[in-house]
Amino acid sequence: MSKFLPAFGQVLRYLRTLLVLCSLLLLALSLPAQAATRINPQLEEQILQVIRQHPEVIIESVQAYQQQQAQKVQKERQAFLEDLKTNPQAVIADSPTIGASESKTLLIEFSDFQCPYCAEAHQTLKKVLAKHQKDVKLVYKHFPLTPIHAEAMPAATAAWAAQQQGKFWEYHDALFTNQNKLGESLYLNIAKKLNLDLAKFETDRRIANTAIAQDLQLAEKLGLSGTPSFIINSETFSGAIQLSDLEDILARAK
Repeated sequence: MSKFLPAFGQVLRYLRTLLVLCSLLLLALSLPAQAATRINPQLEEQILQVIRQHPEVIIESVQAYQQQQAQKVQKERQAFLEDLKTNPQAVIADSPTIGASESKTLLIEFSDFQCPYCAEAHQTLKKVLAKHQKDVKLVYKHFPLTPIHAEAMPAATAAWAAQQQGKFWEYHDALFTNQNKLGESLYLNIAKKLNLDLAKFETDRRIANTAIAQDLQLAEKLGLSGTPSFIINSETFSGAIQLSDLEDILARAK
């Protein structure tokens, strides 16, 4: 205990210092641009000096935060997997599905229409569904990576609008087939070829963001960071997956 107390006191002093630094930095950032330029250079140097002398405080704080987030994600995943086992319809919700009408094996895909790896996975999944049409149900969740794929969200909203007219999978296939042509003209052309009600299609596209946001929030809760990502029973995997690998995973899931 005698060794612990001084160390604990030191940690508290470091944390107090860090709080002061953060408060000062936030205050500086909140000031108008002209006021921010008048910050005392001596104060700025003192702040930087404290950071240089005690970098471990910031590192420890970041590590503690990362550990807390990892634990939160693990808890969310466990809850999700439990729902998947006991109440799969709650997990499926309004998401489009294809494959077996009644199935013990649910394959949940988080996908981005502009992701090249998702396009590869699309071909693999078609083969799997053709072979396991009585055993596997595929559930599609939207996961548009908007920071790197400019057309991911417009494509997702168009596919969601097509779903409202019962044509999600046809639209989905057309988007992946024409992935190098994603854009407004393609979205309208596909809608016309599928004989969609264009007025309804346009209206539904404008309200699709709320539904897609729910899928994005779920992906975030589960700690998914890339596409395509898959969940089947208790397994989570991501990336362009080979047919043989997916077959092995399905075999373990039975």
